[in-house]
Amino acid sequence: MLDRIKVILGIEDNLQDEVLDILMSNVRSHLKGLLGKDVPEHLEFIVEEITVRRFNRIGTEGMKTESVEGHSVSFYDLHNEFTPYESIIESEKEDDSRFRRGRVLFI
Repeated sequence: MLDRIKVILGIEDNLQDEVLDILMSNVRSHLKGLLGKDVPEHLEFIVEEITVRRFNRIGTEGMKTESVEGHSVSFYDLHNEFTPYESIIESEKEDDSRFRRGRVLFI
């Protein structure tokens, strides 16, 4: 995944690898908390996309909106950055609820 993120960001050296590893780990942990389980492979794209966003925000972490000479940029708040993926996350949690152990009572 690190190589894919570096391609997206246009990074051709290893100088940012440690930062990217930390960002990936933090995003994966956050997503794991939302899912209530380890992040399945088919949802790793969420980790990838949010890692790219967080990397691009380095140096502007406290800003919500930036405007320079008519060019305006708005950022997701960290607590809202998973909002575009909510339906995917919820469906993943629902899929797992089918396999939870329960009890059966025979009378």
